Formats: sequence, structure tokens, C-alpha cells
Amino acid sequence: MLRPETADEKAFRRDVRAWYEAELPHELRDLTFRPEPPAAMAWYRRLAARGWIAPHWPKAFGGMGASPVQQVILLEEAARIGAPELPTQGLNQIGPILQRFGTPAQKARHLPAILNGEVIWSQGYSEPGAGSDLAGLRTRGRIEGDEVVVSGHKIWTTWGHNADWIYALVRTNDAVPRRQGISFILIDLHSPGITRRPIRTLADEYEFCEVFFDDVRLPLDQVVGSVDKGWQIVTALLDEERIQLGSPSHSLRALERVRRLARVLGEDLDTQLRARLVEAEIAVAALTAAFLQTLEAVELGRASDPSSLKILSTETTQLVLDIGQELCGSAAALKTPERVAGSVIDFSELYLQSRRLSIYGGTNEIQRGLISDRVLKLPRGGKS
Repeated sequence: MLRPETADEKAFRRDVRAWYEAELPHELRDLTFRPEPPAAMAWYRRLAARGWIAPHWPKAFGGMGASPVQQVILLEEAARIGAPELPTQGLNQIGPILQRFGTPAQKARHLPAILNGEVIWSQGYSEPGAGSDLAGLRTRGRIEGDEVVVSGHKIWTTWGHNADWIYALVRTNDAVPRRQGISFILIDLHSPGITRRPIRTLADEYEFCEVFFDDVRLPLDQVVGSVDKGWQIVTALLDEERIQLGSPSHSLRALERVRRLARVLGEDLDTQLRARLVEAEIAVAALTAAFLQTLEAVELGRASDPSSLKILSTETTQLVLDIGQELCGSAAALKTPERVAGSVIDFSELYLQSRRLSIYGGTNEIQRGLISDRVLKLPRGGKS
């Protein structure tokens, strides 16, 4: 349950709200998609200069070292003003992993560049034949002296066509069990032998791409951890990713859109639709409380279950946007956003985008299997 904010937390919220109102350009507010890289990274760097780009990073690594409540306040205020979504693979995934597993040289090279917005990172996990079953990947890396030579194909790479670097899972040993022969490698996407092909999505935008590696030569010092020993890093990163995917960020943005629509409709809302609005408010409040509880558990070094949080977050966002569709009525089918009474009404594309939330980061069906196995300790069906 969310407790009342302290005086310091209320002051922090006022500071955040005032800063957003003064600094966020109006052309970057209430966008359906991420802005193009020049605009996105300009705003990223402005947040970095204010010290708020990495609230969850420890101060020792240049982050804000924010409390769980401060992190939630930043999310809520960003949603309230309609701040744009930014590329976060560097901040939420590879950054924390390098803090835990990276060499001093890897940390020195990459962490400041992530914080300062000098580079965009992408994730090289999924392949055409290896999505939720990551251990089935086929991208290969053969060791030649002090180099690893990578060949293969990654897909559904978020913003991979705009990224500068990718962290990738590569099979470096076929003579051992599947999970024991995988390496975790950092790859400069401007290296010779790399081809990128953007993918048009259901929402009619280019969020993803395919990445092809054709004998890409990389120094061995770009392996994180040890060769063939990347699975521990894989699982650590997935847990970190699912905590961040469990953030109420998407749900808060969706709820703000629904609130604006409700204000436009005013007295036209019947009792049933008003009840659905209350349902949306309660669902997002419950998600925010669960996320806050998870952050507090992590801060205290307690075990948390990122799979259940990821399920709750993605399905809450979909619920809120389903309710938004109901409020829109027949206008929900309009493809072009409309401005009504100063508010942008654009639920068609938002709804289409929300469908993928329960797929990426490990499908929600896979997450329920993990809960069954890891949390509930239920017996597995079939062969183990």
C-alpha cells in the first residue's frame, strides 16, 4: 500500500514538476512513438545534465542513487506531462550488468557514455528460431587467438537500426550442455560485417530491426565475464529487465491519456464507463504499489519475483488502454490522432502498441511458467 509522502518527498515532486514544465519542449509531449534519435537523445542529455537520467543507478557509478519513492515520483511526473519514451537498454539493462560483471576497463569505457547519452544500446538476444528459449540460439562465435569471430542473425532488436552498440548472446561451445556454451559479448554496431534491416510493426512504425553478423571480428576483451560462462549474466540481466518492464511507466502514460479523454467527454460518460475509469485508476495504483514494494525489497537485498511484476505491469497497461478504447467508442478505430479540447486523442496506435508488451522480455506465458517453477515449486509436466 502506498504511504503518504514525507515533506521531503513532496518537495522533490514539486521540484520535478516545475522542472518538467519549464524544460520539456512542447513538441516532445504526448507522442505516440519515441521521437527520432536526434530529438530523443537531446532530451536524454538534458535529463542527464539535471542528474535524473539514471535514478536507479548507485551514486558510485554516476547515478542519482534515488530512493524507491523518488523513482516512482519521477515516473509519475513524466507521465503527467507526457514526456517521451527514451531508449533505455543502456540504462536499465547493460549498464547495471556492467556494474556487476564488467571489468574496470569495460566500466570506464561504457558507463559514462551511457549516462551522458553519447551512445544508444540495443539487445541481441532473440533469433528467428530462439525467442523465449534463448538457450536455442544459433549465432556462433569462434575463438581465433585474441579475437572472437561472430556470425549469425538477431531479430526483434529494439531500436537496433539506430543503436551504436549491441550486447549479444553468442554460442561459443557446442561440446557442452546448451546453457554452458554461451558467451555475452559487447559489439560495436559499426564493425565491418554487420547489416541492419528495420522491421515495420503492427502499429506502422519501425521500432525493431534484424541484425546480421557475417564474420564480425571482435577483441576478446569485449566478452563480459568468461567465454562460455554467459548464462549467469543472461539470467541476471533478464531479472533486471523484468523489474524495469514491471515499472508503471507505460500504465501511467496510458492512464493519463484516459483521464484526458474522460475530461473531454465530461457528462457524456455513463455509469458503466465511470465504473471502468475507477477500475483503471485502482489497477494502476495497485501496480505502482507493487513496483514500489519490489524496489524496496531490492534495496534491502531481499529476493523479489520479477516475473509476476512484469505480468502485472503489461496486463495493467493493456487493461487501461482497453478501457480507453471503450471510452472512444467508434472513434477508437481512427488511425490519425485528433486534438479535442486541447487533448490529443490517439488510442488506435497506443492500443496496437500495447499488444506487444506481454510478448517482449519473455512472453507472459513464459513468465507464468517461471513462477510455477521458481516460486510455487510446482512439478513440471512432461520430461524435464
